Amino acid sequence: MCGITGIVTADAGTVDPDRLRVMCRALTHRGPDEEGFHLGDTVGLAVRRLAVIDVEHGQQPVRSEDGTVHAVLNGEIYNYQRLRRELAARGHRFASGSDAEVIPHLYEEHGSDFVRHLEGMFAIALYDEARRRLVVCRDRVGVKPLYYAERDGGLVFGSEMKAVLCAVSDRSPDLQAFSAYLSLMYVPAPRTMYRNIRKLEPGTALVWQDGAYTVERYWALADVAPRRDLTAASARQMLRDLVVDSVRQQMVADVPLGFFLSGGMDSSTVVAAARLAEPDAVLKTFSVGFADRSYDERSAAALVARRFGTKHTALLVEPRAQDVADGMLPCFDEPFADPSMVPTYYLCELARRQVTVALSGDGGDELFAGYLTYQADKLARYYRHLPRALTVRIAPSLLRFLPRSSARASFDFKARRFIENAVEHPGRSHYLWRVVFREAHKARILRPDVFAGMTDTYDTHEPHDRAGAGFDRLTRFQYTDAQVYLPDDVLTKVDRLSMAHSLEVRVPLLATSMIEFAFSLPGRLKSPGLRPKLLLRRTMADLLPPEIIAMRKKGFNAPLPRWLRGVFRPLLREYLSRDVLERQGYLQFDEVNAIVDRHLSGTAEHAREIWILLLFTMWAEQEKAYL
Repeated sequence: MCGITGIVTADAGTVDPDRLRVMCRALTHRGPDEEGFHLGDTVGLAVRRLAVIDVEHGQQPVRSEDGTVHAVLNGEIYNYQRLRRELAARGHRFASGSDAEVIPHLYEEHGSDFVRHLEGMFAIALYDEARRRLVVCRDRVGVKPLYYAERDGGLVFGSEMKAVLCAVSDRSPDLQAFSAYLSLMYVPAPRTMYRNIRKLEPGTALVWQDGAYTVERYWALADVAPRRDLTAASARQMLRDLVVDSVRQQMVADVPLGFFLSGGMDSSTVVAAARLAEPDAVLKTFSVGFADRSYDERSAAALVARRFGTKHTALLVEPRAQDVADGMLPCFDEPFADPSMVPTYYLCELARRQVTVALSGDGGDELFAGYLTYQADKLARYYRHLPRALTVRIAPSLLRFLPRSSARASFDFKARRFIENAVEHPGRSHYLWRVVFREAHKARILRPDVFAGMTDTYDTHEPHDRAGAGFDRLTRFQYTDAQVYLPDDVLTKVDRLSMAHSLEVRVPLLATSMIEFAFSLPGRLKSPGLRPKLLLRRTMADLLPPEIIAMRKKGFNAPLPRWLRGVFRPLLREYLSRDVLERQGYLQFDEVNAIVDRHLSGTAEHAREIWILLLFTMWAEQEKAYL
């Protein structure tokens, strides 16, 4: 695991080594062990390394035997041992045992198509001196990030925006990205909060040659071919084999390794598979919990830990406001407000005390239909057939009689979201389940000139109708989440917060074989009726404790409503004050203050809305992003 960065210039001999060094050292947290550089006529590559494979000899950049192809890697190549054997049989010579070294040799064999042969989580930059060609690519689902920007007729790129910002002077905010953030709590690719910086999308490669670049897609989830020939029993057996094989492959490391264990189905499945893959291994597991019982899953995690004999460490999270300002916020380089960032930060900090690599269960909900939104999608199909007088007038009017609750996934929260959104087009309603600020609400909280520069972000988050032609209803919704929510929220959160602690996190449920298998299956096998993740539950039923198999979906979340009334209250006073909002020039103080007052007084629950606004103003204040 590393951080990579680089510069491409329009004219030979104009790569600034001092600037490249500054860009590289902005990523030291991603690779604290060593740094490496390649400086050519028009291209400079740099890397900060976290040594995981071949700790002693795995330095980067790596190069071909003749020294004309140079590459840097952020991530891990899981099939590197097989690729290495195949390349050696074709006459290629290797100087180390690292996974990164297969990249230049693979390029020599396949050109820019080399990325199609890689299995792993990665962002790669490769420069071919003979052809004066730069190839920058990102893994299929977006586990590893890559940002880029045009500069002076050339290009700069990096694993995090902080590296790119070392070389880009124009920091103009992108109001369309801001609008998307207010809707979703994150900025979806390819946009960032900076108008001139872009995210490279998952499954794509950027090729720079002859003074220009193109972005090409080398893998598309929509191309997965649906299959209808599997019985439930054969699907369970295939899934069991795929999970164990993926976990076994991703347990390869030359440094201490452990597992995130929340007690939910996905992380428990990974730990169970690890025990099958390595029956005698010492497995280290880590979990965090909360004093609020409706959010706490430490007892479930402990149950799984006992079942598989792991060395388990649990932590009660008591967050500090200063950790949000100084620890979490700077990780993202733009506003990011998924509340689970708080426990994730402390979980990564806890694990890094004992291990350098951790395996997580991320991706299971998208692959096997675990989110409550999929149940809502199914119920909405029937709700839309009810009389409009009931769905449009009567049901919404009854919402005011529901008591407010701050408990996780409370009935009143789910009922309000369902009645507000269920009557929409299926693709739009699925998008709206996750939306926090809708357009009418934005118009109230934003200054008029700011809102006038925005448009409804819905069209940019509607891959539902572009899903694979053979996908059924459920799989289309899964496709939407896998294209947007998974890479831009879930995986972004885990990457930034783990790398802030120099911890590598691997996601075995998102191996290509797992993704393509899950999306080839009909929804009736994955989640029949209203039973979420049934295929995975039945696959693991003989391994996991029955309490885990029967447990309802909760999600890895945090007691944010209580924290905003307590430990985070000083942040509200500081960053949502009249002086700050008027100086920044984005938000209407009176409207924001009314939301905050209702939440703090307990007359309403606005935790997500306040958190989104708070994290934005904190970012704008630190960035001095004033209008």
